[in-house]
Amino acid sequence: MNNDTIKQYLEYLKLSGIQDIFINPKKQINKAELLQELEKKYCNCKKCELHTGRHKFVYGNGNADARLMIIGEGPGAEENRLGKVFVGRSGQLLTKMLNAINLSREEIYISNIVKCRPPGNRNPLPEEKKACLPYLDEQISIIQPELILLVGKVAAVTLLEIDQTLKAFRERTYTFRGIKTYVSYHPSALLRNPHWKKFAWIDLQKLQKDYLAL
Repeated sequence: MNNDTIKQYLEYLKLSGIQDIFINPKKQINKAELLQELEKKYCNCKKCELHTGRHKFVYGNGNADARLMIIGEGPGAEENRLGKVFVGRSGQLLTKMLNAINLSREEIYISNIVKCRPPGNRNPLPEEKKACLPYLDEQISIIQPELILLVGKVAAVTLLEIDQTLKAFRERTYTFRGIKTYVSYHPSALLRNPHWKKFAWIDLQKLQKDYLAL
């Protein structure tokens, strides 16, 4: 973890109300270990009603040093059962999509706007997103990706704070917290509407070009 990352994380702690922190100067911060510790710390979260249907807290997983971070909407049934992001049918499709641009799941970090499954896979409510967003903000601060891919309109509207169609989102790139950000279809939407895959492929090719240029 570089000095800028540490500074940002300490600022986040301060904003969270933590005024004093003691660090052993001889011990280097390990980003992967830090994320694991935070997942354990938050796994019993009850800040919103989504916890009532939770089997497992779905924090996020992947490479803590990832240059690309993918952010979706929320866990589905399989994710709720296993505690891992994108492990159901949509996750299998996401893996294939990444492989198509020569990326593996091991290279990236994946998370969601909310960490518990909304009932019936409905969109998360405003208060649910508000309760969960500090966890995602913290993940981004720790990982410090160079590119972000938002999959689905919910993720795009929530983080970019723009209410428009997914088609409009896809027409340009954005900057979120200083990070170049793309928007494309959620894999679950592609499963329901296979004819959209050709448009998702266009998005992935643009992302691949910038990823290779890092």
